[in-house]
Amino acid sequence: MASSLAATLLDWYAQNRRALPWRESPSPYAVWVAEVMLQQTRVETVLPYYRRWMERFPNIASLAEASQEEVLRYWEGLGYYARARNLWRAARVLQEQYHGELPQDRSSLRKLPGIGEYTAGAIASIAFGHDEVTLDGNIRRVLARLVASPLPLHTAQSDRELERFARAHLPPGKAGEYNQALMDLGAMICLPRWPRCELCPLKEGCLAYQQGLQHQIPPPRPRQLLPHYVVTAAVIAREGRFLIAQRKQRLLRGLWEFPGGKCQDGESLEDCLKRELLEELNLPIEVGQPFGVYRHAYTHYRVTLHAFLCSIPNGKEPTPMEGQVFQWVEPGQLLCFPMGKIDRLIAQQLLTQELL
Repeated sequence: MASSLAATLLDWYAQNRRALPWRESPSPYAVWVAEVMLQQTRVETVLPYYRRWMERFPNIASLAEASQEEVLRYWEGLGYYARARNLWRAARVLQEQYHGELPQDRSSLRKLPGIGEYTAGAIASIAFGHDEVTLDGNIRRVLARLVASPLPLHTAQSDRELERFARAHLPPGKAGEYNQALMDLGAMICLPRWPRCELCPLKEGCLAYQQGLQHQIPPPRPRQLLPHYVVTAAVIAREGRFLIAQRKQRLLRGLWEFPGGKCQDGESLEDCLKRELLEELNLPIEVGQPFGVYRHAYTHYRVTLHAFLCSIPNGKEPTPMEGQVFQWVEPGQLLCFPMGKIDRLIAQQLLTQELL
């Protein structure tokens, strides 16, 4: 039997739930893709990517059969590219070991690449109806206010407390609706900075609201000063084609870039670019005019990238170092290669300028 809190929450959800495409056709695969895309990303951003993804990869088999490069191309712009690589890897595992179907139990789901505690709980409850609770950012915030927890979120102690409370009110057989109702309440009503308590169906039982602490709970995370890196990139044209290389570093691995790298202390931009091209492609270059300056903030650091028009003297050819992959591509082909945000900006700028 559902607690009064759960009953009130489910009644509110039935009237106010968000219309989302994966809820209209809640196959296990659709739920899985949506939950992975929603990690670190707002629903409004995810929607067009989700629809395009599902048109191209409507099931596990189509995803497993695709190349990693194509998968990354369809993910381009969503960021956190390890999510896309893990979806692709997990789809191949499912094809080989699970007959192309997602396992239903939480422990088996956790063994798949890229599926953590939250995603496993979400899939098990929403797609398969298992009585599992799960904690995402919205759910944590709602529960923390309901119990007036003074603990910072995303700590082991806080998660244990919040999970205990969520499980105590879990309505048997309705875990999927219960978890999604908490998600929607956090996204629509129990907002981070300005909670709309006057519209909340749970305000009478919310300890933070009763104590006037809804703006102090959860306590804010201490702001961290992000490190800043200066990076260079070479725009090299030859016979109507541009030189691009595939990233090997963990971040943005598998995406394509205009070759270059991070400046070392005391190194000029030009010297950095020359060194990087020699290290990566054993390629001496002549650094020419600046092409553009691009700034971007990642989760853990910020980047300022300086791109230069460069040339190769004496007909030298790139020689891949340590497995580095490169290609010469025509301007129109640049759209076919998955790239990070900054390199995509460079590619788009090339298409609008007559550099050939």
